[in-house]
Amino acid sequence: MDQKIIDLYDEYTHRPLPRRVFLERLAVLAGSAAAIPAILSQIEPNYALAAEVPEDDSRIATDRVTFQGATGDVQAYRARPKLAEQAPSVVVIHENRGLNPYIEDVTRRLAVAGFVAMAPDLLSPLGGTPQDPDRAREMIGQLDPDKTVNNLIASMSDLMAYRYSNAKVGAIGFCWGGGMTNRLAIKAPDLKAGVVFYGPAPDPTLVTTIKSPLQLHYAGLDNNVNAKVPAYEEALKKGGKSYQLFMYDNVNHAFHNDTSAERYNKEAADLAWGRSVEFLKKNLT
Repeated sequence: MDQKIIDLYDEYTHRPLPRRVFLERLAVLAGSAAAIPAILSQIEPNYALAAEVPEDDSRIATDRVTFQGATGDVQAYRARPKLAEQAPSVVVIHENRGLNPYIEDVTRRLAVAGFVAMAPDLLSPLGGTPQDPDRAREMIGQLDPDKTVNNLIASMSDLMAYRYSNAKVGAIGFCWGGGMTNRLAIKAPDLKAGVVFYGPAPDPTLVTTIKSPLQLHYAGLDNNVNAKVPAYEEALKKGGKSYQLFMYDNVNHAFHNDTSAERYNKEAADLAWGRSVEFLKKNLT
């Protein structure tokens, strides 16, 4: 697919562009409106594909829970290895489309890998993640970032107290959730590890408070997010922070999201995932 189309889609999902404007510009790039349905089928998420680990996998147990957050009740999806008496814990932070089947599948993947994993629905203060992903994206923009971080800190506390947790908690976030992982690391001294997938970099002046080691994954073609990575890395270096940074050449933003065929890159996704699991185990066990 033409890289200009993928870049336009990323602009649509992150700037964001109104859908009408996105479709008008897409028609120009595609050469006609008739080509749009086929393009959308390849680039927009197809959550029917989000089933690497099915809900009824015999190795894990899943449930939907509610915990007390800074803004009131927060809904969450949780998974754990069925046979483990205690396991390290991970908060899974969703993209700007809310708690959807892809993030739930990632949560189950972590449980298979040996973690208690919980994905809070950070749109809970606004009624929860809607079915319409565009509506979810609009709602994300209405969230107060500081209150959202406080809800993430509350999710950490909930995991620390969970009977199957070893009380060591890390976080992994994707896209918008990667940015929130950075914010959480800045604000939560009890965070033991943070994994960021192509998340917006924080204000470099704030990294002095980071205590947890970080692992940062970026897509080589993601010019928007990557523009602020050098300043972030420089601040981490100057601050003597523990971090790993990986740049995956010739892949797009959201390369780990296997529900978007044209942006997903299996080789990069598998490599980044293996690194993430190893990093989390090292710091949480």
